[in-house]
Amino acid sequence: MQQIDPPSMLREKALRVTRPRVAVLSAVAGHPHADADTIARAARTDLGAVSTQAVYDVLRVLSEVGLVRRIEPAGSPARFEVRVGDNHHHVVCRQCGDIADVDCAVGHTPCLTASDDNGFVIDEAEVTYWGTCSSCASNRHINEGASSV
Repeated sequence: MQQIDPPSMLREKALRVTRPRVAVLSAVAGHPHADADTIARAARTDLGAVSTQAVYDVLRVLSEVGLVRRIEPAGSPARFEVRVGDNHHHVVCRQCGDIADVDCAVGHTPCLTASDDNGFVIDEAEVTYWGTCSSCASNRHINEGASSV
């Protein structure tokens, strides 16, 4: 879990410090790459009650001001993380949907150069690696071994 100071982070972005904002920001830090429903459940354990709409509203505001990064792997609901401001990518398991951070090999943005920028000033390239996590690969190996007996 990444250690953060939600009230200070909110104040730095000139946002009012509210219990829902603190709870949602803390939930995102405690559950990197979680979807909004998971974040809402985590925030409710802290607050007791918060509407799903309030969680979505807070996530939108936090994303807009750069406190939270929203990622959307193909076929997956939006996921959120507090690791912002660096140039990192993600690897997604095709079987279970688990997501992990992958540091950029180049380090600066954009880490890829487009073959044709079509007149755009490119400032970011988003890379998603796809594969099978070690847990799913291990389970598949075990299941394949059992079926051959």
